[in-house]
Amino acid sequence: MSRIAVIYYSSTGSTYRIAEAFVEGAAEAGAEVRLRRAGELAPQGVIDANEAWSSHLAETRHIEVATPEDLVWADGFALGAPTRFGQPASQLKQFIDTTSGPWAAGQLAGKPASAFTSTTERHGGQESTLLSLHHTLFHWGSVIVPTGYVDYQLSHAAGGNPYGVSAITGDGAPDEHVLALARFQGRRLAELADALKPAEAALA
Repeated sequence: MSRIAVIYYSSTGSTYRIAEAFVEGAAEAGAEVRLRRAGELAPQGVIDANEAWSSHLAETRHIEVATPEDLVWADGFALGAPTRFGQPASQLKQFIDTTSGPWAAGQLAGKPASAFTSTTERHGGQESTLLSLHHTLFHWGSVIVPTGYVDYQLSHAAGGNPYGVSAITGDGAPDEHVLALARFQGRRLAELADALKPAEAALA
């Protein structure tokens, strides 16, 4: 049984819903899953001025804040954040910047990893955000697991993004097609982690 960490940042809940679907898919494949959130960095006054933001933060306070140990524990992981000016939100980036220890020790290498994001607009930077997260995974030596078009009909219905799961949320929460693709990708991630564990052990 593989161990999967799903680490995300979400301000108003859209990216969180995708993270939950990843968790569901990985669990369906028999994985032990940790759902972790990146710590909030925005000033409280800014959060309080946005009712959706403050409500979502209150609703998810029970979810543990991610630490590098979650990545060390995991056999595979998914990272997700909304887009901010074509890049991952700084809250997730700040978490990534704390991973130098396990990275230098080679504890993140060889593990399958996937990325997900959401934007308000159709051309709001989804691909650039996913590729930016892939850059981190390159440095870690991860085995990047893109959505591709493994299930073409499912990917097409969810927007056709081959780089990772993504949602356009300007008109509402992630739809059923996006969540179905996230569950599918969560299952793939867990199955690939299971398949790669013997190779990782042999190379250790």
